[in-house]
Amino acid sequence: MAKVGTRIVSALELDSSRDSRWSNEDLLPTPPEQCTWRWWNYVSFYWSISFTNWTLGSSMIGIGLNWWQSIIVIFVSQMISSIAMAFNSRAASVYHIGFPCVGRSVFGMWGSFYFVGARAVLAIVWYSVQLYYGAEYMFNILRAIFGHHFTDIPNHLPASAHITTQQMLALFLCWMVHLPFCHFRPYQLRGFFIFKTFISLPAMFGLFIFAMVNTGGKIGSVYTQDSKSTTAMAWLIISGINSGLGNTATLITNQPDYCRWAKTKNAPLWTQLISNPIATTLSASLGILATSAINNKYGTSIWNQWDLMEFILDRYWSGTTRFAVFLAAFAWLVQILGTNVAANMISFGADSSMLFPRFINMRRGQYIVHTLAWAVCPWEILASATKFETFLSGYALFMGSVVAIMVCEYFCFTKGNIFIPALYDGTSLNKSYYYLKGWNVQAVIAYIIGIAFPFPGFVGSLGAPVSTTATRMGDLGWILSFVTAFVCYFAICWVWPTANQKRIRAEKLGWEAAVDDEEGEVYLNARDVGGVTTEEVVVGGKDHDAEKRGL
Repeated sequence: MAKVGTRIVSALELDSSRDSRWSNEDLLPTPPEQCTWRWWNYVSFYWSISFTNWTLGSSMIGIGLNWWQSIIVIFVSQMISSIAMAFNSRAASVYHIGFPCVGRSVFGMWGSFYFVGARAVLAIVWYSVQLYYGAEYMFNILRAIFGHHFTDIPNHLPASAHITTQQMLALFLCWMVHLPFCHFRPYQLRGFFIFKTFISLPAMFGLFIFAMVNTGGKIGSVYTQDSKSTTAMAWLIISGINSGLGNTATLITNQPDYCRWAKTKNAPLWTQLISNPIATTLSASLGILATSAINNKYGTSIWNQWDLMEFILDRYWSGTTRFAVFLAAFAWLVQILGTNVAANMISFGADSSMLFPRFINMRRGQYIVHTLAWAVCPWEILASATKFETFLSGYALFMGSVVAIMVCEYFCFTKGNIFIPALYDGTSLNKSYYYLKGWNVQAVIAYIIGIAFPFPGFVGSLGAPVSTTATRMGDLGWILSFVTAFVCYFAICWVWPTANQKRIRAEKLGWEAAVDDEEGEVYLNARDVGGVTTEEVVVGGKDHDAEKRGL
């Protein structure tokens, strides 16, 4: 919302009427009436997403860590993740713009298309995979309700399809459950995330208590560990931390899409620093201990929730057991629904609104990713590509470079100043974000260098022969990508600053000078940005004399 003279209009919409390639309702700054998320909403939001990591610990056990080492490694990885999330959320909570627009300010009006598009493609794949995982809970629900009437449904699909008729039915019903949520934008889902938070606690602890009571709390060999050298153990820990970061890499990147709805600047800040590490570590710890105890007693190899609930139904079939499994599976389904909506549906909706703003807004984008989930055929890729999930986790290194450059630009060079009208001007008259033909070349160079070091190790994780050094650099993954890109971008821009950075230095703008510190309003004189309008633009409230502030 902008105030031009005495009439409330959107000056940015004046420009978008001339060229709708750069603007629609979801790309514009969030209007004040939609900035409704307070700190407790972010607590419930981050808790609801993070408290679903039952199987995260299994990857730690799988690489050779014992139970308590895995818990520590998970906590450390999530603390690093939360710090990165906190930094990457600042621009959105101050200026109320999403990841696509923050991307424009950093990578350029045209350069941002690559970085936003790469995240959009990943969101499609992850959305489909998470949808398939949700179908596993739906399978538990249907079996608990209908028993053999469901499991005896004839399978008319060949083995080569890698999915049965019953599983396809469960997937379709899970898809239908997701469908209504395509209609909502994040500010409308506060209540749902609160509900998801409360319903997840009894489900998680219920399965944990069952496992502990059933096995007497004996978790077996997970207590022990083969002796390893100090060096080998150190690299196991580093690999575990990187695996934990890969679990939240996309969430770190898309922080602006959630934090643009904040009521106050600091609402998302400390909430994620507390909620994410505690929730992730607690849920992963419960998963480690519960499934290890079951595996130790019965000689099984169960690590995920739906297989554990199938095991319970197989061994303790009764009306009471079926009802308990139904409640637990329903709660888990709500959990994965909320995670999928927040981490993938909303992200793709925001990303696609920038890629094709003339035709797609966030809501339409959410319907599109929901439809494309079928095209991905997750049952095929999960069945046939043994390295698929390794690939998705390793993809984090590409996101690490993106976040590093965004954080470096905002905190080190632009001093928290984003010129809002320039985000919607794709012409060469844009003095701030057109850069070199629409690309921030300095950012592109830093990005390529940032991914170059860990990339051979990433390729090695997919099966290609690589050296030990390359493997270890791959184990550093997200951390190496982030640090390298950050340092390179800082060094490059220190000796070769962008035009926008030169402008901010020349005008001696202070920290977040484009924002009224008292009112939290964004004010700019569009004449100094170029190409949008000759009127003064005020986002979020009163008129200000921008020229007095050096703008």
